[in-house]
Amino acid sequence: MVGPLKKLGLILLGALLGFALTLNFSAVADKATTPAGSPLPIEDLRVFSEIFGRIKSDYVEPVDDHKLIKEAITGMVAGLDPHSAYLDQEAYKELQDGTQGEFGGLGIEVTMEDGLVKVVTPIDDTPASKAGIKSGDYIIKLDDAAIKGMTLNDAVKRMRGKPDTPITLTILRKNEPKPLVITLKRAIIKMKSVKLKELDPGYGEIRISQFQEHTGEDLANAVEQFYKDNKDQPKGLILDLRNNPGGLLNSAVGVAGVFLPPESLVVYTEGRVADAKMHLTVTPENYLRDASEKDYLLDLPKGIKKLPLVVLVNGGSASASEIVAGALQDHHRALILGVRTFGKGSVQTILPLSGNTALKLTTARYFTPNGRSIQAKGIEPDKVMADDADAVEATLGIHESDLTGHLTNPTDGAGKAETAAKPAEDGAAPPAQPAAPPAADKAGKPVHKPGAKGDELPDPQLDAARAYLKQELAKPH
Repeated sequence: MVGPLKKLGLILLGALLGFALTLNFSAVADKATTPAGSPLPIEDLRVFSEIFGRIKSDYVEPVDDHKLIKEAITGMVAGLDPHSAYLDQEAYKELQDGTQGEFGGLGIEVTMEDGLVKVVTPIDDTPASKAGIKSGDYIIKLDDAAIKGMTLNDAVKRMRGKPDTPITLTILRKNEPKPLVITLKRAIIKMKSVKLKELDPGYGEIRISQFQEHTGEDLANAVEQFYKDNKDQPKGLILDLRNNPGGLLNSAVGVAGVFLPPESLVVYTEGRVADAKMHLTVTPENYLRDASEKDYLLDLPKGIKKLPLVVLVNGGSASASEIVAGALQDHHRALILGVRTFGKGSVQTILPLSGNTALKLTTARYFTPNGRSIQAKGIEPDKVMADDADAVEATLGIHESDLTGHLTNPTDGAGKAETAAKPAEDGAAPPAQPAAPPAADKAGKPVHKPGAKGDELPDPQLDAARAYLKQELAKPH
């Protein structure tokens, strides 16, 4: 039997075009007509034609027909919600290339807010992160070109380019008295989405920066390496999803599947068309891209399903990150620690069009196993704790609910839906408990995380997560 993901085709997130958990339903790609029984609005089309003609005849300069039609389509789609978009040839190709883990550019996840390009997060180890660009920054100029009036696609095109070519960004940052001017050089962005770091003997941190094609497999390899490094006696693991904007849906299912038992429900979606209604469980057809691929979950150390686990999240954790955090939370498999996540709970379908263009259209909402919609609400951590004193200020506190035209939450005010939660597995990490004070090393100094220039910066969330794991290990079970 062909699994639901196999029927969908390309499943991806346009990270550089804004948050979007993206599906490609080939079954609806050729539907170009309005729903049955819904006539075209002739009067409105007549007005459109009239305006088109007036622009052609009266505008101060000649305007190309292609440009007018393209801009009309762009505006029509952009007016639906913050995540729907028309993708021209270049934007469509960039969207596809971005999930491969390599592209040319600056290394920043961006979205459009109030006519400006807003930095969602800089990608680790890229020109943007090394130059000190921060989440919440607003880009107002690219070289000498003002952002106002540009589409997000146009801005992304300007930021992309050949390696080693310079570009100057003019940035507005909260609490800065004047705009910052930062010049940096483009580079081939090779994103390594999974990084393993040993904290103490038996304790490790795995950071996932984005959900790419091989993220599930890379996580499985990191877990195996973690067990080898600790001689099959690991004590606890921290999964860091902070500032992770999301990515491929099947990779999110695979990541959750590393920690959950087979057949566990990870996420389900609800939309108007049949293909938008899915229940995605931890089964190979839902996390492998191809049936010929080796099942990377088969050879995992058995203890990983019960190893004490803490998941770190913040306001930059979105979409697929929220799917993973929500699934682990609903199954009582991990403690979720941090601050409320972004709240991107809608599904965008990539519909290929003629001329190698595509329509990115919001077609569904997704729900956690317990029936929670995180749309415009986000995942509430079990333990609320900012990653540092300035964390909320640094991101300006912007969430999905702050974006103009965002979708509403269908379960708002009604609590959780009636879908029953699956009981926690025996030996799984216990439900939420207060996190302990920050941990200290043997010398009594606080544990730190590396900064952009190799300096050491405090990381209270990571310290608290490690202390929590040690507390849990010391408890009688």
